[in-house]
Amino acid sequence: MPAKRKHRSSPAPKGLAAGEQLKRGKLPGSDPWGWVGTEVTHPSQITLEHRLMSCGLSRRSNNPFCANKYAHKSEKQNSPTPKREPADGESGDDIIVVSDDTPPLCSKKLCKNNPNCLNYLGQETWKDEDKVRDLFLKASDLGFNPVLNARDPELPVGLKNLGATCYANAFIQVWFRDLAFRNGVYMCQPSQDKEDVFEDSPIFQLQVTFTALQECTQNVFNPEKLAESLKLSTSEQQDAQEFSKLFMSHLDAEFQKQSSPSLRSLVSNQFQGEQVYGTICGNCHNKSERSTDFLELEINIENNARLEDRIAALLQDEKLTGDNKYLCSKCESLQDATRYTELRNLPPVLHFSLLRFVYDFASMERKKSKHNLLFPTTLDMDQFVGSAAARKAASSDKSTRKDIYELRGVLLHKGPSAYHGHYEAQVLDTASNTWFQFDDENVTKIDSLGERRYTGRDIIDVLNGNPKKGSTGNSRGRPAKKRRRIDDSDDDVVEVSSPPTEPKIPEAKQHGLEDIFLSKDVYMLIYVRKDVPSPDNANWPVTIASQGSEHGAVTIDGGSFFPPPRAQEVVNSLNAAHDMACDAYAKREKEAKEHFDELLRKMKDIYSSWSVNSMDEDSVIISRHALERWLSKPLAKPKTKPRGGEEPETTPEISSSSDILCYHDSLDPQRANNMKRVSASAYKKLAEFSESEISPVCQVHDVCETCVRESFIEKLYQIEHPRLVAQFDVVCDETPDQPGYWISKNWLKDWRLQKPKMHTPLQGDASPDAPEYLGHVVCEHGQLSLVSTARKSISTKAGGIIKGLFPQWVPRSTQEELCAVCEATINMSREDKRELRRKAEDEKARLRHMHDNALTGNTLLLENVPCAILPAHFVRLWRKWVTRPTDGPRPEGVNNSQFLCEHGHLLFDPNCPNDWDTSIAVVQMTEWMLLADLYPCSSPITLEKKLVENPPNVFDTKFEHDVPVCRDCRSKRRSNYDVAEITVRLLSGKNASKDVVTQENKSHKSEENGQHPQMTYGSNRTFGTRQSKRIRESKDGVEKKRITISKSTTVKDIKVMLYEALKIPTICQRLSYCGQELDDNSVTVATLGLLINDVLDLREEAEDDENAITDDVNRAKKRRKEERGFGGTLLASSHPNIVADVTVSSEGEPQSDHEYPQI
Repeated sequence: MPAKRKHRSSPAPKGLAAGEQLKRGKLPGSDPWGWVGTEVTHPSQITLEHRLMSCGLSRRSNNPFCANKYAHKSEKQNSPTPKREPADGESGDDIIVVSDDTPPLCSKKLCKNNPNCLNYLGQETWKDEDKVRDLFLKASDLGFNPVLNARDPELPVGLKNLGATCYANAFIQVWFRDLAFRNGVYMCQPSQDKEDVFEDSPIFQLQVTFTALQECTQNVFNPEKLAESLKLSTSEQQDAQEFSKLFMSHLDAEFQKQSSPSLRSLVSNQFQGEQVYGTICGNCHNKSERSTDFLELEINIENNARLEDRIAALLQDEKLTGDNKYLCSKCESLQDATRYTELRNLPPVLHFSLLRFVYDFASMERKKSKHNLLFPTTLDMDQFVGSAAARKAASSDKSTRKDIYELRGVLLHKGPSAYHGHYEAQVLDTASNTWFQFDDENVTKIDSLGERRYTGRDIIDVLNGNPKKGSTGNSRGRPAKKRRRIDDSDDDVVEVSSPPTEPKIPEAKQHGLEDIFLSKDVYMLIYVRKDVPSPDNANWPVTIASQGSEHGAVTIDGGSFFPPPRAQEVVNSLNAAHDMACDAYAKREKEAKEHFDELLRKMKDIYSSWSVNSMDEDSVIISRHALERWLSKPLAKPKTKPRGGEEPETTPEISSSSDILCYHDSLDPQRANNMKRVSASAYKKLAEFSESEISPVCQVHDVCETCVRESFIEKLYQIEHPRLVAQFDVVCDETPDQPGYWISKNWLKDWRLQKPKMHTPLQGDASPDAPEYLGHVVCEHGQLSLVSTARKSISTKAGGIIKGLFPQWVPRSTQEELCAVCEATINMSREDKRELRRKAEDEKARLRHMHDNALTGNTLLLENVPCAILPAHFVRLWRKWVTRPTDGPRPEGVNNSQFLCEHGHLLFDPNCPNDWDTSIAVVQMTEWMLLADLYPCSSPITLEKKLVENPPNVFDTKFEHDVPVCRDCRSKRRSNYDVAEITVRLLSGKNASKDVVTQENKSHKSEENGQHPQMTYGSNRTFGTRQSKRIRESKDGVEKKRITISKSTTVKDIKVMLYEALKIPTICQRLSYCGQELDDNSVTVATLGLLINDVLDLREEAEDDENAITDDVNRAKKRRKEERGFGGTLLASSHPNIVADVTVSSEGEPQSDHEYPQI
């Protein structure tokens, strides 16, 4: 069966597809400058129509009048597309409609430069009324909305951090939720003799603070008055534990002054326990005990240890044996003994102070312990009270429990360092049975705390923000549960999937009777005895009755205390001020909304009717940016007020249209893209409504004639210049048998470019014989130059084209002869050159020693050899001449006047090494005599190095010279400089301990004292040589660096230069001059009296980063300065004997390793 014939593919469609619109591009005549070079070839032919076309405002311009997209619906006209009936045999899809009535495409990109389109100037912002109202209110400068500071009824009140007072805020939040303590503070009354100053006392300010935490309607209270009453420095950082002890001692002193017995003993009854330290003699079993009171128990921490284990470690007995034997009073001899600690009585509120900050003897620094501590919500303290036998019996007999404590507060220290950090508190609110996180102003509810119970499998790290799981027994695998994160402000979260040391959990806790929490930041724990009643308990006793005074608090009403009237008045005034602020803000907001409604109506009325529909409609030209600013100005945020609270002057703001005007104050055709055509009626409404004036406003025909003419000239040049270059390239090359012209090669290369670099707008191109190009063809004698590489030959026809552009140009023919004078100058006699070389070789041979050693300083090493000095500049010129005698002139002579002062004496001291600089050279006297025969020389300055004995039996080398030194002129010369060089010696570890007073500076100092310096015997220092500025190492192993200074250079500037050269941090640099350390960085060189070529000594010391805790090896082992804790405050004045080693951290938390006495 034959294969089927393939169908032919359909031919490609020609023309537009059915229904497709024809995309009409710009017509050649619609270009704004399309008339240049076609209709107009001279500026005098420019008409008004041409000027309008340059700005796109002409009828011939291809800028459609776009319909206003924001016009009112009644104004929009629906112009239907004309329909055409299909002819016989064709369908409707076969018809392609091309009509002038089709509306032009309008988009933000296409109409950006269209002066007849006003659709995309910012009107879309005003379409969403709700959104634009919010923007308007934000820009209306209503001020801060005080409603945002209103208290959340579900959250307690926070305390403002005054800068470094988070340690105080944390404890105030803890104390406030101790109801008995709060009531005691409320009940404090002033004595009659201090009635007038009571409101300035700390106890009254604490009453106000507690009242604000209880009754304030704002979410944050400012405890500034409390800090002022205590004279606390808000920028000085202190320790929370120290503050707690001192402030509690101060409050106890105030409570002691009260008449109520229960109030006088409030601190002791509420917080004070009894602790016994005793010793039992191992021989006679005699007991010696000492009882002390405590406000808190200090607990050492071990990683992943339980709180109960650490309490047991505190009470563990200590054996006194060997060198540590006990002197028994009964045995009257040293005996083995046992030292024990017992807890006799526990207070209702028990504080555990965790020794989180330990002293590291390796680094001699305090460090924060990163150990995790496990602590329960319920703590059985019966097993720790009494003697060892009583504790053992209480552990076995659990039928009677009287010292069961519940967790009420946790104090956290966030941060890895003992010198940095931030204090936060987590406290249980007993009224709502909810845990809250108090981070100064931020108070958050901890939802998961207290909800998850310990089941024998989970270890909950809530205080660090993460619940953890760790297996404590044999169990089958379970699917991992999604970890829940608790909102916490701690940025340093520790995640422990399985602790390195598994905590030991007692069997009685395996049934989920309590929760155990894990934290590495816990600093203090507060427990409350379980039998202490709470406000929700019906049996809550009121121990402190109302005194009937205006200062005293009354009893409890539903679990809340009534604050004293005075404190309540203060808080009421704050609440009233807050309410007034809220009302005032609401009034301003209402007025602003009413103003906005009127503004919105007028704005829409203007921009919905400002479009122009035809050329015949009356219109004005306004800047596009001015219209955009007018639409956005009501929504723009106001400018900040000037300092000092002064109101800025209210002058009408001018919306400038300078971005469409030229310097002739007419429409600039080069800025036509910024022009918009607005109807005259809409502009009249705009001017009447707007507070600012859009000025100036131009008419359509106000196109600048001068600017159009200038732009025409340049655009005509851009058309004509490539055409002339093309004509020139055709006839450029000359024929061998016909003469041509020479022209500058650089000029021709530039002129051939499409946009020549030498072209100056409105002035044309530079002429080929312009001064910068004339030298390429003509020499200084006005003849043809000998340098043929700088010029190029062109044909006569090409020269005619150039001549037509530059009639003043006089070209040089290619048949012109070269300049005879220039040829004679370069043809120097070979005999003259040969004579110069012979003379130079003869001088070099006769002065060989000076040639090799005068600039190296080796001549100074010669002893007992008469020498002379001469300028080093002469030696350099002479060596350059003898090397290439034909390339430069021969030196004229030797002049030593620069070494002599006006008195005829030396300006430098040959025996002072600092005086030998690069301007002095030394030659042997025999060579000086040869120089005197060859060159004119001044009087010689002789010197000779000899070994002298001064004082007796002390030998030293010294220069003897016939011309004396002028001390006054010499000192003036070395100190008279604008810029000078000095040497810095870097002393290494092996020589850093040596005397830093260098030989050079010793000489300088001895000269100031009138003594003549001596040089060290055998010194191999070379003088008069050029000293490199790079780092160099001398033979004694000392690195040296030359730096340039001026008299205004400071010590800090010198250290910065040394850092750039040696990469030694400025903080590690110790500079010395003449044995004195330069520790003041602001001292200038002029003040120090540094002279030219002086020497500074530099020692590098390791940086002492006292705040870094990660590098234990490199940290400087220095003890911090002992300072007084809370120095200058009311707390320190109350306890003058308490001194602590307090160090200020960067966030507000000092640390102390001093053990304070218990109150």
